[in-house]
Amino acid sequence: MASKGPLHSKENVKTAKAAIAPPEKPQPSREEKKKKWTLEDFEIGRPLGKGKFGNVYLAREKTTKYIVAMKVLSKTQLKSGHFEHQLRREIEIQSHLRHPNILRLFGYFYDTTRVYLILEYAPQGELYKALRAERKFDEKKSATFVAQLADALKYCHSKKVIHRDIKPENLLLGNNGELKIADFGWSVHSPSSRRETLCGTLDYLPPEMIEGRTHDEKVDLWSVGVLCYELLTGSPPFETKSHSDTYKKICRIDVHFPAHVSPGAKDLIMRLLRHDPKERLSLDRVLTHPWIREHADVASLVVHKRK
Repeated sequence: MASKGPLHSKENVKTAKAAIAPPEKPQPSREEKKKKWTLEDFEIGRPLGKGKFGNVYLAREKTTKYIVAMKVLSKTQLKSGHFEHQLRREIEIQSHLRHPNILRLFGYFYDTTRVYLILEYAPQGELYKALRAERKFDEKKSATFVAQLADALKYCHSKKVIHRDIKPENLLLGNNGELKIADFGWSVHSPSSRRETLCGTLDYLPPEMIEGRTHDEKVDLWSVGVLCYELLTGSPPFETKSHSDTYKKICRIDVHFPAHVSPGAKDLIMRLLRHDPKERLSLDRVLTHPWIREHADVASLVVHKRK
């Protein structure tokens, strides 16, 4: 894993920015599709982040000079954590998704000790870190992120993919500050759309998961509401000091808004945070909600729909 070139230097930062292409690129040729990547095909740069089973590095493919993020996972840790099946499912799902607000998974390879995922590089990093730095976002930025997320999830649901773990830590920011869904570790491809597994992050869990009921793609609608609240206030709506109290608040839909949250934002959030999944606002109606239409910069959505 030694670095073969100073990718973190000022000169190469410029090169990296110039090399970043739209999410639908690079389009591999037939010859490239047949080629199997190895670690020798990449120059490895600075660490971008640390995960449960490994690290993420800035990397550059030697032939094309294309800048990517390389996620390096330990086989031993994957096996001890019983994560092998989940990783296969994540690769299968994410590699087939094509949307400007979903991080591309270009491919993967492995050796005797590690698995390497080749991912689209998101230069502006985690939404979580951006939110912590600003404490809370204004209505324009929040509405724009919510609209981008809703559009991406609408695409996922059309492919029968349920994400199940939307939260700021799993959302990255692209070259122009656009939102990118980045982690599909808890996702499922579920044509039957009825699941029973308890998964996701506590503050974002919907009532049906907590109460042990079956769930479908509408768990993602709940997460959009929780995220919208956190973007506007800096913390999730059901956060408490104990798990049991958080569970109770979620099941009671016990939500309190700071004074600065506008009536339009409150209306959208509360239409998503419904105990009965069937009553939650659809993603189409999220995108046409008056608060979204008034505040969101929807230019990128329009461009996507024209393609």
